[in-house]
Amino acid sequence: MALILSIETSTQMCSVALSENGTTRFAKQHHDSYSHASHLTVLIESLMQESGMVFSEVDAIAVSSGPGSYTGLRIGISTAKGICYAMHKPLIAINSLEILAWQIRQSELANQTPHALLCPMIDARRMEVYTTLYNTAMQQLTPITAEIIDNQSLATQLNEQPIIFAGNGADKCHEVITHPNALFIDQCMPLAHHMAIPAQLAFHENRFEDVAYMEPLYLKDFVATTPKNKVF
Repeated sequence: MALILSIETSTQMCSVALSENGTTRFAKQHHDSYSHASHLTVLIESLMQESGMVFSEVDAIAVSSGPGSYTGLRIGISTAKGICYAMHKPLIAINSLEILAWQIRQSELANQTPHALLCPMIDARRMEVYTTLYNTAMQQLTPITAEIIDNQSLATQLNEQPIIFAGNGADKCHEVITHPNALFIDQCMPLAHHMAIPAQLAFHENRFEDVAYMEPLYLKDFVATTPKNKVF
């Protein structure tokens, strides 16, 4: 019976959860876009207080490992590593698209279309997304890639079976992917709440990361931008 603290910061949503034996017991999230630096530790503290648990009772820390927001991933992973170092806890990494795929898998739409493929998409700017494909047995079918989406994207697979798209990357693809077998779940984000099962599986199989060397999965190089209202 593993008690796991999960942290998810790969998109504009910041979320944390406590799960036990693959079931989420407590969860919190913050909706302000990309405010992870100021809210993540507050969320964790509030979660622990609400649950009545202390860090010594936690068996492992799970964190989303990317792809996604460069800054968000750095904050989430740095926080997870800090807790692991301080409390001598093992670290579990779960890729952000798998977290999103679990959310799709547990949706009503997936239950209604049991033979559909699951296509999580995380925004990578313009018409590019981070994506992969899963089946409903949660087997990853394709490598994680950064793809530019057009009206021919996944056309071969869509001709053969339904695909359920979800994530902030999928939200911008409605008007481009118009195949009748393309199904969409709107306003879906990877959340710590949906890390319970993959985190438990990783814990059971002793799939832990080296806390010193674990790095986010970026896929793309970080590009710095100048704030629009910056005054020189």
